[in-house]
Amino acid sequence: MEFIAIVFFFFLGAVLASFIGVLAERVHTGEQIISGRSRCNSCNRQLTTLDLMPVVSWLLSRGRCRTCKARVPALYLASEVLLGVLFVVSYIQFGLSVQLGLLLLILCVLLFVVLYDLRHMIVPPAASLALVALSSVYAYVAWGTLLIGYVLIVSGGIALGFFLLFALSRGRAMGLGDSPVALALSLVAGPQALAGLLFSFWAGAFIGIGILVSRPKGTRMGIEVPFVPFLALGYLLALFTQWNPLFLTF
Repeated sequence: MEFIAIVFFFFLGAVLASFIGVLAERVHTGEQIISGRSRCNSCNRQLTTLDLMPVVSWLLSRGRCRTCKARVPALYLASEVLLGVLFVVSYIQFGLSVQLGLLLLILCVLLFVVLYDLRHMIVPPAASLALVALSSVYAYVAWGTLLIGYVLIVSGGIALGFFLLFALSRGRAMGLGDSPVALALSLVAGPQALAGLLFSFWAGAFIGIGILVSRPKGTRMGIEVPFVPFLALGYLLALFTQWNPLFLTF
């Protein structure tokens, strides 16, 4: 029974990730979100069920369109596998509970925000507000009346810090949309919020240096990298591992 539940949650996450990927691609582009049929971005062929099976389709086609052989971005596969794994880990850690249901919703909205930010370099306000609302309810359920005050204070302080970085740098150091995402993820991480913040900056620095080193000389200036994916990585690492290298708690 436990194995069946794990398989169920993995494929539930993978299926939802597939839909969320389409949603992030079509929102604000004028394309139909619900009724529009999926097509190859290169040859415009309408995709069939064989092309739309989460994870399996990408592996069977070896990451290429079956008609024109154009490459299908590995980001699709990565997002499906990642959300599936996160759903499984969430189920194992929290069991069937209200907390689990809220967390799965948060993970779905967070994936949309990450994919949209990667594609458009902006955080959609409606999605970030939904993320904050869900995270606020999650914080109340997860941390209770004893910790909720501390969680709100630290989360608010972190969000304010991101806003000040945006305001003082006039948007050069940080985007305005990063502040509500940081607030939401801090509410979810609770006592691990400061550790999550630390991991986010570590991940951003490590990957940012890797990008700079990999680029040819003379093309290393003016590189813009969205920070929301690093926030998601850092905070989820802190939440699921409870790893706190500098004992940053409150």
